[in-house]
Amino acid sequence: MEQKLRRDRNIGNNLKALRENYDISQEKLCALLQNRGCDIGRSTYAKYENGELNIKISVLIELRKIYGCSYDDFFEGLDIQK
Repeated sequence: MEQKLRRDRNIGNNLKALRENYDISQEKLCALLQNRGCDIGRSTYAKYENGELNIKISVLIELRKIYGCSYDDFFEGLDIQK
């Protein structure tokens, strides 16, 4: 049974910043992810960045490999309560 995670923090801004730092379009990133076995389209990825949809852990794992970053980069600043 798949468990749903409740969205209480938005990592979308961090996802967008990482992608832009690597100067890569959403379409190109999705193609890279698809080549790594993640079935994801640009519209779905855009929802991740806009905070409209929770990102799958499998996608985070592949993004970490693509960017060569730590998981901390995805969650930076999210522990600050507003």
